[in-house]
Amino acid sequence: MHPRNKHDGEYDFDKLIEACPALKKFIFTNEYGTQTIDFFNPLGVRALNKALLMTYYGITYWNIPHKALCPPIPGRADYIHYISDLPTKEGGFCRDKKCRCLDVGVGSNCIYPIIGCAEYDWFFVGADINEDSLKNAHKIVTCNPSLSHRIDLRKQPDPHHKFTDIIRPDEYFDLTICNPPFHDSAEQAEHDAKMKLTHLKKGKVAKVEFNFGGVSNELWCDGGELLFLQEMIDESKLFAKNVGWFTSLVSKKEELPLLIDRMKQDEVAEYKVIEMSQGVKTSRLIAWHF
Repeated sequence: MHPRNKHDGEYDFDKLIEACPALKKFIFTNEYGTQTIDFFNPLGVRALNKALLMTYYGITYWNIPHKALCPPIPGRADYIHYISDLPTKEGGFCRDKKCRCLDVGVGSNCIYPIIGCAEYDWFFVGADINEDSLKNAHKIVTCNPSLSHRIDLRKQPDPHHKFTDIIRPDEYFDLTICNPPFHDSAEQAEHDAKMKLTHLKKGKVAKVEFNFGGVSNELWCDGGELLFLQEMIDESKLFAKNVGWFTSLVSKKEELPLLIDRMKQDEVAEYKVIEMSQGVKTSRLIAWHF
C-alpha cells in the first residue's frame, strides 16, 4: 500500500467497534486465531466500510442503497494517495495544495470525495448519470458538516460523455478521477463474479452475490471498461486547458497497451501507469495530461 495509507496492516476491530457498534456482530475469530469478518457477506462489508469511514475520515453519517456498490476503503484510499503525488503545473505536488478534483461516476457512496476531503483538504465535483445515486450522495454530503462546503454534485445527462456538460468553460480542475465500469454486460459481470467466488470458496458457490454490491452503470456499460476509457481519453483532449491530470483505474492489465496507444494518438504530453498493491491484489491507474 501507499506509505500514507492508514489501512496498511490488520484492522483494529476494537477501535472500529467503538465508532460503529453495529460491526460487532459480523466479527469472528478464524482458524488462525485472527479477528476478521466474512468478506462474502455484503452486510458485513457495508458495516466495515461505515466503521472505517467513521473512525478514520470523520464521517458521522454514511449509508448506501441496497445492492449499490460498496467499495473497499483501503484500495480507494490508495488511489487518492497515489494521485496526490502527481506534480502540479505550478510546481510541487497535488498533496501540497487544496486541489479541485472531478470524480467521474461518484456513485451513491461518495467514497473518493470523502477520503480526498479528509486526507488532503481538497474540493470536489462529483458527477454521475444516475439520479438516485446522486440523491444518496447528496444526503451523505449534507449530513456531514465537514463535507457540505467541499463537494458539489452534478448530473451527467449523456452516458457517452465524461466531461462535457460537467466541466464549465471557465473551470479548472487539478485532477479528475474515475473508477470505470469493468464489464460490458450484466451477464459478464455475473459470470466473472461467479468464477472469482468459486475459486475463493473452492468450488462451493451455487449462487452469485456481489459482496461489494454494484448495479448497472457501476459494474457494466456498453463496450465495457476499454471503450469507456477510450472515449474518456478522446474527450479529455477537448478539456486540455481545464484539467491538470486526467486519471482512472484500469482493472484489466491487458488493456494497458491499447489505452497507451490511444493516448499517443490523442497526442498527450505525458502519461503514467501507476501500480498499486493491496495484499496479494495488484491494481493500477493511468494518468495523463496535455
